[in-house]
Amino acid sequence: MTAGLSAAQYVWPQIIFYVLPVSCYLGIACGVIAHNHNHRPTFISRWANHAFGHVLTCFYGYPTLMWIPTHNENHHKFLNRQGDATITWRYTNRHNLFVALSYFFVSAYFQSEPIQRYIRRAKMSNRQLYARIMVQYGIWIGFLTLSLATAQAMHPGRLGFRVWIFATLVPAFASLFLIMFFNYIQHVHADAWSEFDHSRNFTGPIFNYLFFNNGYHTIHHEHPSMHWTALPAAHAGLAASISPRLIETNLVWYLLRQYILSPLLPRLGSRQLGAEPEAATRGEVPQISLHRVTVTLPADAASEPGPEFEEADIEHEQLVAADGKAVAAANIAS
Repeated sequence: MTAGLSAAQYVWPQIIFYVLPVSCYLGIACGVIAHNHNHRPTFISRWANHAFGHVLTCFYGYPTLMWIPTHNENHHKFLNRQGDATITWRYTNRHNLFVALSYFFVSAYFQSEPIQRYIRRAKMSNRQLYARIMVQYGIWIGFLTLSLATAQAMHPGRLGFRVWIFATLVPAFASLFLIMFFNYIQHVHADAWSEFDHSRNFTGPIFNYLFFNNGYHTIHHEHPSMHWTALPAAHAGLAASISPRLIETNLVWYLLRQYILSPLLPRLGSRQLGAEPEAATRGEVPQISLHRVTVTLPADAASEPGPEFEEADIEHEQLVAADGKAVAAANIAS
């Protein structure tokens, strides 16, 4: 659908403004698919997974392999604690519209360091992975260049640039921006040092239908490789252990309450659950260890990855193991 709608806008540029909301939604959906694909590869075939990652790169807006150093290896290890490149409280723990909208730029800047480190490590110790990374960056840049050239060939001048911007660039930016915004609202003012209250959940059926159950965030952190279709049932088994303040049934009402109404009625806004992050970082609250929560799932909902996940992920294990001592030292220090 994403590729088809993008192509339609190049053929019929008069529709670009009418279909822009749908284009942006599809771009964001591709971002969620890229997230799910990097946790649990979509296909059994390794080569099919590689090819799918390259296709997603074109419409997500950035090479999907970079989910590994920034999300899989970093965010899921530190989970909004010190060391997480995407922490929500880096400069302030206030939760208002300005902080939420500027979070993308701050987070993107600090994610560049683990990306660069990951590429350097691959270059030194896994040339096959390094080649894949370079190919994917080439596909990303090539897609942007070719789509611009196509737009200019079909519609020379300003119209071609307009088609390229609204059919390709704006949906890609919307994807990158909203994926990071989702991460922000799912962790801001949650208790990163708690067993169960480290993430905010959005359980509304419409949001989760449109975004592949991305709202069930606590259970996702407990079982990152769980297939997205199993998350609602798994969340139901864990929900009683999560603070009610971290379970929102309506995303739109949450956004309206937090960013429009709370400046006028502060009691409607979110408040930090548990200790302030700075205090917890200084060791003024007990630290927790990483753990797994046992939940009861339907018989047809596997909670752990199958052989296809292990095969597709094995080439990253050496890089993760190489950083094991550094990660352990960072955890001890924090």
